[in-house]
Amino acid sequence: MTNPRTALVTGANRGIGLATARALHRAGWRVVLTARDREAARAAAARTGPDALGVPLDVTRPESVAAARAAAGPVDALVSNAGVLLDAGHDPLTVPVELVRATLDVNVLGAWRVCQSFVPDMVRAGWGRVVLLSSGTGTFTNGLFPGAPGYSLSKTAVNGLTTLLAAGTRGTGVLVNAVNPGPTRTRMMPDAGGTVRDAAADVVQAVALPDDGPTGVLFRRGRIAGW
Repeated sequence: MTNPRTALVTGANRGIGLATARALHRAGWRVVLTARDREAARAAAARTGPDALGVPLDVTRPESVAAARAAAGPVDALVSNAGVLLDAGHDPLTVPVELVRATLDVNVLGAWRVCQSFVPDMVRAGWGRVVLLSSGTGTFTNGLFPGAPGYSLSKTAVNGLTTLLAAGTRGTGVLVNAVNPGPTRTRMMPDAGGTVRDAAADVVQAVALPDDGPTGVLFRRGRIAGW
């Protein structure tokens, strides 16, 4: 009997991250759930099921990322879900730049730090899946949303990061893609119409791509969407 593959999900203590971790666990994956708070990560893992592991991870702190890598070990799939929305209601001319800086540190640099820590193991193993959570607010196809400029810009950068990582790992067996789950009802967006179950299904579909599947693309409801 072969051992199950391992997936690590950032920001997995609630919302899309927790729903994704649970869906992957149901699909037979060994799941590592991470959150900034140690107890929140462990509680989420306990609610997910047997063999799920909760690990503290603050994506803004390199030492925390390194500690999470040491605790989790190599993983086969990474879901970069951790994110913040700090500047809703602001506009590009008046948004405090410090809010933008904090947003980019989590949503972009945090994702990058985690990928730099975990993806090289996938490359060495010759197989891996990376899924970064994006947003329609960060696509030029839809038009960036000026009502949350830092958040929107961060998701544009996440899209760029996706294409860079895909180009850098092409031909290694690692597929790197982004998913736009659409407006989803979470603590970040309590009035949104979409469900975390639907969003998680989109992410799991990207994790489960076949070896000849696409890399460096944006998915929306299981289909390739425009950047």
